Amino acid sequence: MTTLIIFAFIGGIGGTEMMVILFAILLFFGAKRIPELARGLGRGIREFKDATQEIKSELEDSVKDTDKKQK
Repeated sequence: MTTLIIFAFIGGIGGTEMMVILFAILLFFGAKRIPELARGLGRGIREFKDATQEIKSELEDSVKDTDKKQK
């Protein structure tokens, strides 16, 4: 639900608006830096996913250990 609220504004963006945004990014960062920025963003997202998976597995292990101790 929260994700829906955060990204609700994206539904109103059309093709023209996307072209303007991409053009502004190109002007601001330059053509050479865009792939570099994309790689950095990809690495950041991957690290975030890995960290959330690690936390999730630790919580599941903790719950399993608690269940074993109660039996």
